[in-house]
Amino acid sequence: MKRFLTAEWRDLIMANYEVEPTLLEPLVPDGCELDLHDGKCFVSLVGFMFLNTRVLGIPVPFYVNFEEVNLRFYVRHETQGEVRRGVVFVKEIVPRWAIAFVARTLYGEPYEAWKMAHIRNGHEVGYSWSKDDRTNSVRVEVGENLGVPPAGSEGEFIIEHYWGYTRRGDGRTDEYKVEHPKWELSATRNEAIDVDFGYTYGEEFAILNKRAPHSVLLAKGSEISVFKGENISI
Repeated sequence: MKRFLTAEWRDLIMANYEVEPTLLEPLVPDGCELDLHDGKCFVSLVGFMFLNTRVLGIPVPFYVNFEEVNLRFYVRHETQGEVRRGVVFVKEIVPRWAIAFVARTLYGEPYEAWKMAHIRNGHEVGYSWSKDDRTNSVRVEVGENLGVPPAGSEGEFIIEHYWGYTRRGDGRTDEYKVEHPKWELSATRNEAIDVDFGYTYGEEFAILNKRAPHSVLLAKGSEISVFKGENISI
């Protein structure tokens, strides 16, 4: 596989909501199935910083450091006896129109450009994204370092998905690999999530507006590599 993009993903807030599988089944790409943890189906709101971004080893001026917030869920794909655990994005939001345009046009990823901001200091991490008269935000206070989550834990399940799957239409599914070391987690306190899920991600997700997350994680992040996608359709 050819390494397409390198960057650092840092300060990842992950708010994880338990939902009925029927909510996500229509969005599962061909060749994949929902990946459950202890029988629970999760969708995650994830905000983080994209830093030191390079495409094919080259930094692109004005597009090196930026925020991203996405809504994602978890799938499995079996190939030649190997089970690959991956994510599917409902929507990915970034602050630059050109990033969203290229990702949508060339890779079929559901990107949109919104106005965005972030906060990061010694005790707080937060992200906000706004469009028209709607402003969403997620913020946590940073607690003690918890280290790498134990095997079989919900934390491990959420952060240990190393493949991405994208529905491209006409039954086509593209697969790409994401490479990074295991991430350390920090405890969170006083989590504040103010998101209009219905407006931002579609009315079917409005059920999350008044639902408390099952868990909120904060990952330190690391350097990452994203490899060029391949069509896995049969």
